[in-house]
Amino acid sequence: MKNIVIIGSSSGIGQALTHQLVENNRVFGSYNQHQPSLENINYFPFNFNALDENFSFDFLPESIDGIVYCPGSILLKNFARYTDEDFLNDYRLQVLGAVRTIRTLLPRLKKSEQGSVVLFSSVAVTSGFPFHTLVSSSKGAIEGFTRALAAELAPKIRVNCIAPSLTDTPLASSLLSNDDKRKIQAERNPMKRIGTSNDIASMAKFLLSDESSWISGQVLAVDGGAGVLKTT
Repeated sequence: MKNIVIIGSSSGIGQALTHQLVENNRVFGSYNQHQPSLENINYFPFNFNALDENFSFDFLPESIDGIVYCPGSILLKNFARYTDEDFLNDYRLQVLGAVRTIRTLLPRLKKSEQGSVVLFSSVAVTSGFPFHTLVSSSKGAIEGFTRALAAELAPKIRVNCIAPSLTDTPLASSLLSNDDKRKIQAERNPMKRIGTSNDIASMAKFLLSDESSWISGQVLAVDGGAGVLKTT
């Protein structure tokens, strides 16, 4: 039974992954805006804010087998309307939050027989969508960080990244707020549907498992083919 830490376990992909892992793993999950609701989860004893510069994980086991960092944001608008603070805030949440979490937990992760880190990017990094300069900047940094950290921590710790397309989560609620929007977004995807939290969580579960022991430093698209297929 593995000890898995999920930052952002009470909503969206993090919650779906927690559901998938809890039966055969010890899951330690953080929450922030959404109150935890699942049973048999070792929730953090405090409301965790990834933007805090100092936090302690002393309540966690001495050995950690997996870390998943789920917090993110989607702020889409014309490039000229973004401020410097928009970019800095997004980077702090999506990149520095992950960096601080991994750095703080690294001594515990190194005690695992086979440690695994899972991060999240976006199809927008490689596809180039309008109004996505903010998202693509932060997620592009995550992809570079994934590869460099994987090289540094090999062979004992694996680091991988999942790059989804639009997924039906609370984070994307403004883009899927009515039936018309959902239909338009589904039609844009080669699979003609919107991704689900479980679609993404299933890949994360695989990357945390021993079955993926020869996979590291990868950015894996789970996007219904949106990043490479042109069907319309």
